Amino acid sequence: MKYSGLTIGVPKEILKGERRVAATPETTALFVKSGAQVVVEEQAGLGAFFSDQAYRDAGAVVADVRQVYEQAQIILKVKEPQCNEELELHECDLMRPGQVLITFLHPASPSNHEMVRRLANRGVTALTLDSIPRISRAQVMDALTSMSTVAGYKAVIKAANLLPKFLPLMGTAVGMIQPAQVTVIGAGVAGLQALATAKRLGARVFAADIRPDAAEQGQSLGARLVELGIPQKLAIGRGGYAKCLPPEWLQKEREALTETVAESDIVILSALVPGKEAPILITEEMVRAMNPGSIIVDISIDQGGNCALTEAGRSREHFGVIIDGTKNIPGTMPTSSTALFAKNVFQFVNNLVHEGEVALNLDDEIIKDTLVTEGGRIVHEGTLESMRLRGGNP
Repeated sequence: MKYSGLTIGVPKEILKGERRVAATPETTALFVKSGAQVVVEEQAGLGAFFSDQAYRDAGAVVADVRQVYEQAQIILKVKEPQCNEELELHECDLMRPGQVLITFLHPASPSNHEMVRRLANRGVTALTLDSIPRISRAQVMDALTSMSTVAGYKAVIKAANLLPKFLPLMGTAVGMIQPAQVTVIGAGVAGLQALATAKRLGARVFAADIRPDAAEQGQSLGARLVELGIPQKLAIGRGGYAKCLPPEWLQKEREALTETVAESDIVILSALVPGKEAPILITEEMVRAMNPGSIIVDISIDQGGNCALTEAGRSREHFGVIIDGTKNIPGTMPTSSTALFAKNVFQFVNNLVHEGEVALNLDDEIIKDTLVTEGGRIVHEGTLESMRLRGGNP
């Protein structure tokens, strides 16, 4: 059978507020049916409302965290390794040479560079789900797209909850209250979902994206476009994703955004470049120009953030503007996000494993693009580039 002889480990996520899990009882049963042994940490699924008994019924072994890491050849996680305060040990240090880790590593983000180095030093073979290429056969594995759908929706709900005013146009006995203005920067999957949600809530919406096709999709949802004036050849990379702009053009983009951002009640930031650090599109000066009480939700924080003032994992007020850098927005909707994520991961592992062996076929675009560490080395191009730009040593 396909997974005969392999043990797959599913630890409980330890990031504060993270309620997702990398496998559901449904995907566990699929692994077991194909010959794998699956070891799930006790209470790993409770945050997403999956009981230990449900995993046992699916054929898994439920064990403590050390047993999960000791027994498994493949570790499936949602978020990058963290320090386990209960064990007083970093999750990287629970892993061993040759062990395979599949998760969202966001390795180009400067805050994750040291963690990536630790994985390399441990000899772990790590693959990151945020670098899956946009090709047709990878669509069923594209966890970033699945989670972006959740993040775009929830980011607007979160911002609306923080905003001290109505989103829709309101008619009252004392006159009309004008709708709030929501600007979404980055009209990818997350951005389009944010636009649609804000529009449904009655806000006046604006969309900005350096890619003409993406901007037009935002317009089709009822958004007004912010003209950025970026040449198409500079904007669009492989698979239709955005490219890193040269510094002078990045500055032009900021200038084009300044007026709209200043007039916005809510700004949703979701501009990403696959496998690379997120571009800074909102400067401190731009935040200063916004009205007090405005909200910025920086969805791109896992890759460094689009706002210069965003703090990873924190919501802080600057100059009267709340800037939210929540790192695990999909984790706040654990039932929907886990159902999607676990199926994406199952398909990714299916592509990686052949006849009971992990096959690192670098001729496979999916494996080549997602491989971060292997044989004690960091091999991910976007990560190496980010480390060099930061003056660090890969």
